[in-house]
Amino acid sequence: MNRLKMKGAGSLLLWFLLILSPYLGTVMADNNKPRTIVFLGDSLTAGYGVEPNEAYSSLIQQRINSLGWNYRTVNAGQSGDTTSGGLQRLDWLMRLEIDILVLELGINDALRGLPVELIRENLQSIINQTKSRYPGVQIVLAGMQAPPNMGQPYAAHFAAIYPALAKANGVELIRFLLDGVGGNPELNMPDGIHPTAEGYKIVAQNVWKVMEPLLRSMKGSLRGLTPAVSREGG
Repeated sequence: MNRLKMKGAGSLLLWFLLILSPYLGTVMADNNKPRTIVFLGDSLTAGYGVEPNEAYSSLIQQRINSLGWNYRTVNAGQSGDTTSGGLQRLDWLMRLEIDILVLELGINDALRGLPVELIRENLQSIINQTKSRYPGVQIVLAGMQAPPNMGQPYAAHFAAIYPALAKANGVELIRFLLDGVGGNPELNMPDGIHPTAEGYKIVAQNVWKVMEPLLRSMKGSLRGLTPAVSREGG
């Protein structure tokens, strides 16, 4: 009798394995694909004035490769882009399977003196639409600061957008993308806005400090699952 029960249980297990094998194979294949990191931004992300391999997204890819981690970066930076432009481009970018979105937009809005509330709304819409399309996506928000000539009240309200959005949406925050670079003529081009190749190395370090724990936590998890990460910002 016991032998019959064991045989029946073995047959049932085999049946389940046969049913599940196509699904398990798909899951394994899906998780062997590189996870995609999309950098959505303006000329600071595009790497204006430097070689493509000197842009900070490329430097992040180089660090990832040196660790042997299975991620690929996509530089979706576009010179002159605003939060409205980034929102308009989002549908096209959604064709990619986005695992991590690094969102760096807003400074061109500020340089044009656009309302701070409009900038906040556009960034929130980008976050909402990305999460709606990819519920398991991780988002890293790059904080920016408006130049002093915009006036202190405007600059203060603008800078406050980023930590407020990060807190409200539970996303990672780079407190200031250009920390250690902005305002330093030796690390910026003559326009005083865009980093040199040396400046981008520091920018990449600012980004990496926030992204490294996130990438480390994700690399062993199944695609679509949200890892627990400490959100202290950089």
